[in-house]
Amino acid sequence: METNREHACREETSAGHEAVHGHDHAHHHHHHLPSSMEHLNKAFKLGIFLNIFYVIVELGAGIWLSSVSLISDAGHNLSDVVSLVLALLAFKLSQVPSNQRYTYGYKKSTVLVSLLNACILLVAVGIIIWESIEKLRNPHPVEGGAIAWVAGVGIVVNALTAWLFMKDRKRDLNVKGAFLHMAADALVSLGVVVSGVIISLTGWYLIDPIIGIVIAVVILVSTMRLLLDSVRLSLDGVPEGVPEPDKVRSEVLEHEPRVSDMHHIHIWAMSTTENALTAHLVVGRGADEEEVKRHVKQLLGEMGISHATLEFERPECCCSSDGCGTC
Repeated sequence: METNREHACREETSAGHEAVHGHDHAHHHHHHLPSSMEHLNKAFKLGIFLNIFYVIVELGAGIWLSSVSLISDAGHNLSDVVSLVLALLAFKLSQVPSNQRYTYGYKKSTVLVSLLNACILLVAVGIIIWESIEKLRNPHPVEGGAIAWVAGVGIVVNALTAWLFMKDRKRDLNVKGAFLHMAADALVSLGVVVSGVIISLTGWYLIDPIIGIVIAVVILVSTMRLLLDSVRLSLDGVPEGVPEPDKVRSEVLEHEPRVSDMHHIHIWAMSTTENALTAHLVVGRGADEEEVKRHVKQLLGEMGISHATLEFERPECCCSSDGCGTC
């Protein structure tokens, strides 16, 4: 039969647990723009304008020269415009405040768009390979010189657009996707220029599809990494560049001696730029929870985790006839 002292001890421990749990669950969501957001907005808008301009030029040249390759490449470049528009839309959605139905806002849309862009790149690779195989099977004369000049404009446009995203490509999957799109198109345009020059000098039409296949393989290698990263984030996997839970636990226990254990650790991406964590921390009775929380969040921030929800626990109460102690 439980004594009055034991009963009181259990009530005190339970109340302490509830107070600690309730306190730290009340976290705040901060909605602020990344420092480079304004730069990226301008980059996306300029990239969209440049590529729309090039699509119109290339399509007009293709119709004027009766070049199927230029017309089809204009269609491919149009898919890049769509990808840039989607990426810009995702960044705009990520700025929308949270609401009762979407408590994190629409940040996750950036992950979905990066996955969609990876799929668009794969489709583009498939089209390039298909067209190249068709040209190998059925080679036909083309205006090498004129095509080379049009493709030269494409190199300038695509390289300039890729340069706009080069600085931030490692910090965000959508920016990386846009950079890969533009870099891939610059490679395609370079290949068209090379093949156009060779055709003009030698009349060897097979060089065009051969270069096309080589470029498609290069794009495929880069795209697979983007695809795998996007799928992992879509499944709430630990983001690239963030330590795994065991590593996070060991770092916290090593640098914060007031935390005796850390468990129930979950790490995922809120967006392509923000990572989140939830975890339970076991601390002693005399520990200053607010101070511990500030220090742990600082440690997590250094590991690339900007949003942390921490729940505090106390060691279980060991009740005896002598009183209540901690295990």
